[in-house]
Amino acid sequence: MFMGEYSHTLDVKGRLIIPAKFRNQLGEKFIVTRWMEHALRAMPMPVWEKLEQQLNQLPLGKKEARQFKRFVMAGAMEAEIDKQGRIIIPSNLKTYAGLAKNVIVTGSGDSFEIWSDENWQSYTAETAENFDDIAEGLVDFDF
Repeated sequence: MFMGEYSHTLDVKGRLIIPAKFRNQLGEKFIVTRWMEHALRAMPMPVWEKLEQQLNQLPLGKKEARQFKRFVMAGAMEAEIDKQGRIIIPSNLKTYAGLAKNVIVTGSGDSFEIWSDENWQSYTAETAENFDDIAEGLVDFDF
């Protein structure tokens, strides 16, 4: 399970160190793609394969379904961790997520997310402000 929040830096070549606790959960190859709130989502192949099946089940007669599927699939890349524990984030994904030097890597259960520091700080401030309302709105979630 991917948990926690880690501050890292992106080097000039677009390389990002993946937290050591995450590396052994990823397997030899894994997928990084565009995700919601202008973050990137990284996931082991079995999680990607499940998501891919779900995307293939979307009703392509609906414009939103086609848009979502295209956006996620076109933004996906296969990644491998190098000997120093890094991956290369391509420029299109860096641009989408607004990644500069300071990056936040956050665990998200079956996957992890890569955020620009600025976007993460904004997101967490907004979420903290509304956390009680968010929790109450999860009617099917039993605490």
